[in-house]
Amino acid sequence: MEIDTRTMGQLIQLQMMNDIDLQGTSVQRTTSGSENSLFDILLQELMSAEGEEKTMTQDGMLDAGQMLSGSMDNALWYIMGDQMYNDAEFSPLPVEGTYSAGLPVTTGVGRDIDELISRASKAYGVAESLIKAVIETESSFNASAVSPAGAKGLMQLMDGTARGLGVSNPFDPAQNIDGGTRYLSSQLKRFGGEEKTALAAYNAGPGRIQRLGISNDVELMEKLHLLPKETQNYITKIENARLKYEI
Repeated sequence: MEIDTRTMGQLIQLQMMNDIDLQGTSVQRTTSGSENSLFDILLQELMSAEGEEKTMTQDGMLDAGQMLSGSMDNALWYIMGDQMYNDAEFSPLPVEGTYSAGLPVTTGVGRDIDELISRASKAYGVAESLIKAVIETESSFNASAVSPAGAKGLMQLMDGTARGLGVSNPFDPAQNIDGGTRYLSSQLKRFGGEEKTALAAYNAGPGRIQRLGISNDVELMEKLHLLPKETQNYITKIENARLKYEI
């Protein structure tokens, strides 16, 4: 079965109308019910057909160039995103390494940053203390930070992830915090609110976490040694940083 561009557009419109998380079919739903939505059924068919016939490269990974071409770049990237950074090389948010100055930001710092964090917290249901801890660990609140791997801004978004989140300027604190918090929220939903697991997915990529059979914090701690040292340290850094921002 071949699904053309018009069908893709209809699927994306259906996705948005139904307010379903655009992270794809592997996301754990917060609502209950045994029947799949129409979107889930159609998307499954799309992924099956497109995955087998069009989007697989020689090494079995989705071709980012193909997926990002056309007028539906952002939505398609976001839907199919997990398959594109299943491994460490596709990890959206590298942490370790030195940082260099980036482009000028479009908003201020300090109080403005707090307001942006508060806004994102309310919009996506992520605790302010957790957002602040992630920002401190990722960039030390340097909105112009650029990692050696190319991650940018306060929450250290890679270019592909930023595009998928609708972030046109990762050095803009408003866009970066909104996009980064939305991505973190999607991982929390995926893993049923298990924070350690969501943080590991945020750092190492959800595909790697799921391939190890990790779905909650207990399983994460049992298999933590199988993850990169960076990810192991990342969780501890976040938890330590968060203590300063707890009320």
